[in-house]
Amino acid sequence: MRLDRFIAKHTEHSQQTARRLIACGRVRVDAQVMRDGRQEIDRFATVQLDEQLLQQREALFFMLHKPAGYLSATCDPVHPTVLEFFAPALRPQLHIAGRLDRSTTGLLILTNDGLWSRHLTEPGQRIPKVYLVGTAEPVAEQAAQRFAQGVHLAREAVDTSPAQLQQLGPCLARLTIHEGRHHQVKRMFHAVGNRVTSLHRERMGRIELDPRLPPGQYRPLTAAEIASVTSPASRLV
Repeated sequence: MRLDRFIAKHTEHSQQTARRLIACGRVRVDAQVMRDGRQEIDRFATVQLDEQLLQQREALFFMLHKPAGYLSATCDPVHPTVLEFFAPALRPQLHIAGRLDRSTTGLLILTNDGLWSRHLTEPGQRIPKVYLVGTAEPVAEQAAQRFAQGVHLAREAVDTSPAQLQQLGPCLARLTIHEGRHHQVKRMFHAVGNRVTSLHRERMGRIELDPRLPPGQYRPLTAAEIASVTSPASRLV
């Protein structure tokens, strides 16, 4: 629906008056002054007339079971992206909360709520991210101790936060970290003389990949999953 018609529908003003209000800069769309009455408005837009809220955009929260081979990006000229699993009308609204490498599989969160996604991904929030890790060589005995102490990342000149490593087999482990730096898991295993051959994210905070969700499929987050991100319990492993 055009903005001038939207204003007329949701207020006592006529469409002609709505055009004047828009031209005077009294209407904001997604916090930006909008002076074009022909602007299309959908349910994903927040619309205000002066200080009157006419529409609050619909909040979207999805979990996707990311398959290998897809980029965690909105678009790419070479490789397919995870946004291709979503309907075209949804794609412009979504951003990725915690990217995964192209070869990494598992839990990926997409939303249109920037504050919520920052809470989920910022290292200072210490929300755990849990990965199933396959390695080229047997995991060294000292790896768990090294990870618990923190591994130095030279590129950023920082040490990782203490991480927990659970051995599941000679070349299989579950790793819990509290950041999400570039290639962090692969770099941590490289620091102990090993190479990651497979990586699958199982959980972020209290949001766990739905076992009923096949690769390439997504579902909305539940109200409890959404609320868990801003709850102190989300910081627990």
